[in-house]
Amino acid sequence: MAKDKEKDIKTNAMRILDTLGVSYEVITYTCDEFVDGVHLAEQLGQPVEQTFKTLVAQGKSGGYFAFVIPVAEELDLKAAARAVGEKAVELIHVKDLNKVTGYIRGGCTAIGMKKDYPTVIDETCVLFDKIMVSGGRLGSQIVLSPDDFMRATGAKCLPIIF
Repeated sequence: MAKDKEKDIKTNAMRILDTLGVSYEVITYTCDEFVDGVHLAEQLGQPVEQTFKTLVAQGKSGGYFAFVIPVAEELDLKAAARAVGEKAVELIHVKDLNKVTGYIRGGCTAIGMKKDYPTVIDETCVLFDKIMVSGGRLGSQIVLSPDDFMRATGAKCLPIIF
């Protein structure tokens, strides 16, 4: 019975991590609507600086990119563009998030998007043994090592926040 319940909460991101043999912890919580990452980290008793959010941007070339940054920080669009070799990048509208990634606001993770978009995680991730990212749906977070996150996403680790 417990196995069936566990299977019900498995997201695409978790299945990918399982396939890669990545060790991770799932933290679930009750959530009826999006709550910002800072409040979520505090609600879950997790360090805010170790909690990361995924932002999706489109470059001048038309390509999409995932940027993963600490929840309390702001993406430096110029640094982000440099990191992916674009002249400029612009965050996509929330209404386009599901169409582009397969995920919704508050449940978006760079692990297992519809396509393997180039991903950059802010360099501050290496300061920690573990980071927390969305589990791929509202009500689910994943805790894993930055190295395992980068392996699962192919992410580059560069400075992309102010």
